[in-house]
Amino acid sequence: MSNAFMPSNESVFQRIGENTMVVNMGPQHPSTHGVLRVICELDGEIIVQAKCVIGYLHTGMEKEAEYQQYHKCTVMTDRMDYLNANGNNLAHALAVEKLLGCEIPKRGQYLRVILAELSRLASHCVWLGTHGLDLGAMTPFFYIMQQREMILDMFELFSGVRMMPSWIVPGGLRGDMPDGFEERLRTFLKVFPNELKEVENLLVENAIWKERTQGVGILSAKQALELGCSGPIARASGVAWDLRKSNPYSSYEDFSFGIPVGEKGDVYDRFLVRISEMKESCKILQQAIDGLPGGEVSTSDRKISPPPRHELDNSMESLIHHFKLYTEGYRPPVGEAYAAVEGSKGELGFYIISDGSNRPYRWHERPSSFMNLKSLEVLAVGRMIADVIAIIGSIDIVLGEIDR
Repeated sequence: MSNAFMPSNESVFQRIGENTMVVNMGPQHPSTHGVLRVICELDGEIIVQAKCVIGYLHTGMEKEAEYQQYHKCTVMTDRMDYLNANGNNLAHALAVEKLLGCEIPKRGQYLRVILAELSRLASHCVWLGTHGLDLGAMTPFFYIMQQREMILDMFELFSGVRMMPSWIVPGGLRGDMPDGFEERLRTFLKVFPNELKEVENLLVENAIWKERTQGVGILSAKQALELGCSGPIARASGVAWDLRKSNPYSSYEDFSFGIPVGEKGDVYDRFLVRISEMKESCKILQQAIDGLPGGEVSTSDRKISPPPRHELDNSMESLIHHFKLYTEGYRPPVGEAYAAVEGSKGELGFYIISDGSNRPYRWHERPSSFMNLKSLEVLAVGRMIADVIAIIGSIDIVLGEIDR
């Protein structure tokens, strides 16, 4: 990347030592998990100051969404945290539905939960595999990424797309559960816990892994709250807060699951919390598929949700509704709404202002990765430069969401 586009170190922060050295980690670095630049001031190998520089991946998606009809904004949510696409879809859909005053049938809510929890598992699989690679553990990557492939195959069966399905939309879902999906999900729920146990056996009591993670990057509960952290990083610090429990949405109140919390708030605790969360997600998925209700998956309001495909060949009224929906969209009443979900990385929300037109006046994401990244500047101080790799991996960021 050309230096012409990079702010100088001096413009970012002032040195706090006289005989220190300033080094740049990134923006082109495999262990930053995206185009992130971390400016570190070192006293020997010890970090005395760290600053994150973002913006190299800026896409302007929030502003672009304000020029699109509501239902066309969905595809942009996939590309923010692209590892948790269904969770992003769900947060956006809930915010628009709050503006519309729209209720989703119970079956649709359960299927949303299934897709959201599968996305959480897929995201955590990527985190676990890459976090291991960052610290020199290659074998777990092969185990866990094979399991992620099973999840992506299910997404492909559902929507035809593996990573960015845009299947959860305002008004419900684009379609019902396809034939064969239930069998694949039940097979996955039998296989995945055993494979996850294999990874645990490789890492949990591994002396080298514990040496690289225990006591590294400690974040207290007070610091987590002051920095606005959420998700696994906050829970690892002892903050037992999960939106699925505190502010249930999409029928999460119907399911029994725990909230894993840590004690020390270090890299190792964040690792253990995410492992436990994967087990809890499997419990939710098992309950959802066992208790999946019958009926429709989307609202019956044809001004919001399109008519079933089979009606288009026989009903002129349905064809007209379909045409008008996709050419003109819908117009929520004037107002504002915020809706949030417990994404794979923390609280993920959308704040939308409607001016009564068919496109949002303001469309803003509350990004979990952006909020959590600030903790790096606290966690890195006092640690060796090699520990920054472990700390960044434990925060689990996606730059597509940070630089949206």
